[in-house]
Amino acid sequence: MPGWALIAVFVVLLFLRVPVGVALGAAAVFLIWQGDLGVGIVSFNFQAGISNFPLLAIPFFILAGAIMDRAGIARRIVRLAMTMFRRRRSGAAVTTIVVAMFWGAVSGSGPATVAALGPILIPMMTRQGYGRPFGGALVAAASEVSIIIPPSIAFIIYATIISGSVAEQFVAGILPGMLTGLFLGAAAVLVVHLRGWGAPEDTGDERQSTWQLARDAFWGLMTPVIILGGIYGGLFTPTEAAAVGVFWALFVGVAIYRTLGWRDIHAVLVTSAVSSGVILLIVAWAGLFAWAANTIGLVDTLSNALLTLADNGGWFLLLLNLMWLVLGMMMDAISIYYLTLPVLIPVMQHLGWDPVWFGVMMTLNLAIGQITPPVAVNLFVSARVSGEPIEKIWVAIVPFLIASILVLGLITYVPWISQVLPALFYH
Repeated sequence: MPGWALIAVFVVLLFLRVPVGVALGAAAVFLIWQGDLGVGIVSFNFQAGISNFPLLAIPFFILAGAIMDRAGIARRIVRLAMTMFRRRRSGAAVTTIVVAMFWGAVSGSGPATVAALGPILIPMMTRQGYGRPFGGALVAAASEVSIIIPPSIAFIIYATIISGSVAEQFVAGILPGMLTGLFLGAAAVLVVHLRGWGAPEDTGDERQSTWQLARDAFWGLMTPVIILGGIYGGLFTPTEAAAVGVFWALFVGVAIYRTLGWRDIHAVLVTSAVSSGVILLIVAWAGLFAWAANTIGLVDTLSNALLTLADNGGWFLLLLNLMWLVLGMMMDAISIYYLTLPVLIPVMQHLGWDPVWFGVMMTLNLAIGQITPPVAVNLFVSARVSGEPIEKIWVAIVPFLIASILVLGLITYVPWISQVLPALFYH
């Protein structure tokens, strides 16, 4: 009965349009109060939920991405990529995928990537004759790679919950992230050619050599090399790498490009603090919900029920993916991690599944959720940036949804794709 009460309060609050993080926390507090579990545990659990060293990387990665955006690094990288692909009709589409994958290796957040790149990439595609809703959909879809390719905020949350290695999870996301980008790029190129889009555009960059543009973008291009190279080379932990990324971005913006002043630094600090506060607030409330569910035995009950369905591994994986896809349409990724992982960890251990592969598969589902209506946070950010009605972008996103689901099938049923690099680096 306490378990059903916990779920019922949470669902009712969702129907009342209470934010998911707040609904999780309110349901947990209600259960703790009604079940006489000790209200004093709320403050302790709230603090313990976010006082975790790996989680410290989240605000640092958010801050590093914000500084790089403010410093004008994104525009330099777009100019370089566009020069490399400008002779193709689909050059703008390919540029969008490549740049979004690079930016994902800096910010680790889908909505942040859309907000940083959308104002640059969407007008560029429009000038080349692409439909504006298509441009908005492509940026939103390409940005989903941000939570798969390292460094990923989603992977940090996942590894923290399962007490796994953040660095190993980062490595596991490299090939799946590149594969996702490849499939999205193929879908974009196909649509561009079928519609007959693409026209040459004189941006002025043609008068500059690729070498000149590469030299101008070099310092920004070095950011993921320093962050990821330091992690995989054993020089520092992911959390330390995030801090190094912040200081490197400041160095490039202040000393090299000289595009950052005190007002800019103040603005990015405020923006990053707000974004980090929202994420960590969800982490804290969701952690309290998971603790309450585990304390009353709800986690064990649901885990045992799932084990009865897990005899056929292939069908069970299909059911899990469908569940995550549906949840991703309605909730943010962090809440889904805390809602489902405590129940699934015992099942995963019982079946002998690799937790690193499992994390990549789950995260790819949640990445698809970022572009799947009705919530589709990437699409809403893209609609705001592009000025297009969200309904038009929903229609244009369909080819990219199909491409993403095809990748999901490969990742699910060919675990080798997620396991080969961790095996080389850590085993």
